[in-house]
Amino acid sequence: MAEAKKLFIKTYGCQMNVYDSERMAEALGASGYVATDTADDADMILLNTCHIREKAAEKVYSELGRFKALKAANPELKIGVAGCVAQAEGAEIMRRQPLVDLVVGPQTYHRLPAMEKAVRAGARAVDTEFPEEDKFEHLPKGPRAGRGPTAFLTVQEGCDKFCAFCVVPYTRGAEVSRPVARILAEARDLVSRGVREITLLGQNVNAYHGAGDGGDWGLARLIRELAKVEGLERIRFTTSHPNDMEDDLIAAHGDEPKLMPYLHLPVQSGSDRILKAMNRKHTADSSMQLIERLRAARPDMLLSGDFIVGFPGESDQDFEDTMALVRAVGYGQAYSFKYSARPGTPAAERAGVPDEVASERLQRLQALLTEQQYAAQDAMIGREVSVLFEKTGRETGQMVGKSEYLHAVHVTDPRPQIGQIARVRITGRTSNSLAGVLV
Repeated sequence: MAEAKKLFIKTYGCQMNVYDSERMAEALGASGYVATDTADDADMILLNTCHIREKAAEKVYSELGRFKALKAANPELKIGVAGCVAQAEGAEIMRRQPLVDLVVGPQTYHRLPAMEKAVRAGARAVDTEFPEEDKFEHLPKGPRAGRGPTAFLTVQEGCDKFCAFCVVPYTRGAEVSRPVARILAEARDLVSRGVREITLLGQNVNAYHGAGDGGDWGLARLIRELAKVEGLERIRFTTSHPNDMEDDLIAAHGDEPKLMPYLHLPVQSGSDRILKAMNRKHTADSSMQLIERLRAARPDMLLSGDFIVGFPGESDQDFEDTMALVRAVGYGQAYSFKYSARPGTPAAERAGVPDEVASERLQRLQALLTEQQYAAQDAMIGREVSVLFEKTGRETGQMVGKSEYLHAVHVTDPRPQIGQIARVRITGRTSNSLAGVLV
């Protein structure tokens, strides 16, 4: 029997890229590849890239430069670039880095086995199309290995919102929702392999409208059907847009016990003027009303969000409006960023805020968000939570898992097993996690 080839995948960016990397590994697994944790002994290296962060493409080229020695030592080594930078740069990647053998966009990685065969035969391969076929249906069926207790499951891709700062519509394409039956089949397969918690993924996941019995289903109906899967104990979803949070999805947070009380809802700014410039189509007031409705449905919900500071044209008052919204909401955690232009987006043509001003605003916002995060963690001390244990901790006898609220919780007790859900009383916190004891 031929010796297995080794595949090294480095994943950048969002949870959807993590999911995509798993699918790429499965696709190439059908071609005889097994995963390796190091590039040093790989037969193929794939960089699954993200275009959201500043200078994303340059970071990819820098990473590729580190592989020159490996390629020189092993001319049979094949190197590929996948994901959103691949989609944006295309064949330019090969021109700038001739050591690259293949470039594949996020909508065509189901074609990787054929591309790999071509590059093994001496060709170079580029595929950044937006094909009509469902890539998930065309992925080769590789070995179905056991899984950890949590998993991502993509249900929706692409975005039609065209926010002025965002490249997603250009790199991931228009909104497409997967059919209900295929999602349910994948969920059942994951559960059969040990998964107890599934996070539904989409660039705009609550815009999900997939074909199901009787017509298109929204995300709430999909969640309620997934909740019937025996052995699936927890459901989450990310990332949402405020404009697509429909009534039935709000209601599901209150009456579906398997839907966890944690929601990531990017608002981006508390200034109506800046939200309009961002083409966000919601206001600070409509966001606050939505959050009030969500908390009425599920009073203990922990909210997360995204914020951009220093967007072109942002005044001191615009920034203070964002600070006021954050104080009014009280976030359990949130992500905040200093605006950086993405080539090809409308906002890239606008004059930016001076860097020192944006940096000072970001520092102030992050200090407030950190204060709120610690307050939310402190409020958990003395409470009992349900923890799904995922792995062993750094200390002897320590187990680590996640609560309903997505807090990392560590327990120094050897009794919990990976995949077990147990009640834990919270006794303390660190900067990014909670400590507790089994009840």
